[in-house]
Amino acid sequence: MNIYCRSALNQIKIALAKTIEIIDKLEESDLQKKPSADKRSIGELLEHIAIICKADLLIANGATQEEMNIFYSSVTYKTRSELKNGLIQNFELLEEKYLNYTEQELQQEITSFWGVTYSRYEWLLEILSHIYHHRGQLHAILVHCCAKDPKIMMFE
Repeated sequence: MNIYCRSALNQIKIALAKTIEIIDKLEESDLQKKPSADKRSIGELLEHIAIICKADLLIANGATQEEMNIFYSSVTYKTRSELKNGLIQNFELLEEKYLNYTEQELQQEITSFWGVTYSRYEWLLEILSHIYHHRGQLHAILVHCCAKDPKIMMFE
């Protein structure tokens, strides 16, 4: 087992746990709120965050654009409970896969359907940054657009 993968996975787990804390501070009606008319609602943003672990794992394993479109169209998390369950289940899948990759598999380069090439380990770092990016977005929307500061520590 790769110590660097375990550390990156731990940071993802922390980010998702904090996201769940944010979800716990929301009302179901908050999921419909949008920062502006042409942007995702809070619920849509949370749904995106909830699928990152699984979607980006598929990409890290070479999924085609068609396969990703099928995946995205098959997932819907509409309630706070569904969002939290999705976050947890998709992280557990990611964790299980990454903890079982060999060193050779982690170093294997995979090209995404849009042409970016990273090793599997680099894809894990991309997943980590992707989650933190959208979690920060969520926090900013809640604080600055909805006047709803969740008042949680974002980092440990």
